[in-house]
Amino acid sequence: MTDANPHRFPEAEVSAIYRVIAERRDMRHFRSDPVDPAVLARLLWAAHHAPSVGYMQPWRFIRITDRGLRERMHGLVEKERCATARALGEREEDFMRLKVEGLLEAGEVIVVALSDGREKHIFGRRTLPEMDLASVACAIQNMWLAARAEGIGMGWVSIFDPVELATLLDMPVGARPVAILCIGHVDEFYPRPMLEIHQWAERMPLETVLFENGWRADAPPASGG
Repeated sequence: MTDANPHRFPEAEVSAIYRVIAERRDMRHFRSDPVDPAVLARLLWAAHHAPSVGYMQPWRFIRITDRGLRERMHGLVEKERCATARALGEREEDFMRLKVEGLLEAGEVIVVALSDGREKHIFGRRTLPEMDLASVACAIQNMWLAARAEGIGMGWVSIFDPVELATLLDMPVGARPVAILCIGHVDEFYPRPMLEIHQWAERMPLETVLFENGWRADAPPASGG
């Protein structure tokens, strides 16, 4: 019998980590109640403590508190929502029935962006420059898991033109918006991912995406619409 791993967290804490991963949801339906500033601060702390390639910390967070600005951002999202629907062809009507954002309802809206000046960071990016984006995604995931643990809903909106949003938010040359995050209280969390509930797509079985010693010739294509 081997000794227990001395670095392992207590069982209840380990279980909580796996539970929050399983119950995290991309939320679209929000109440308008304000988010406690202390909770929001903890969510941003979680995001800022994400791993980043070369410790470059390329994430920047813009809190949107101006109602008029929110409405203009909503207009950008709605414009792209219609364009995306047209591009989907036969699934256009199905897509238009989906609620894709909660910009006007959520208690908080945060835009997450890539910083300018990223070309200076070559540690870990010389052959994979997109690792700055991967690092920002880690920050968003940290925030998402922390939000679920706090009982706060979060939705990642990516349906917008990044150039138009960067212009609207006066971003410097080289910076790029990655996500609009809707954050707030919800009446309930979806029992399953919303796109599963609406039969848009299903989670692929793990065994179909797990390979060993090379790419499987019968690997399935990526799921989704």
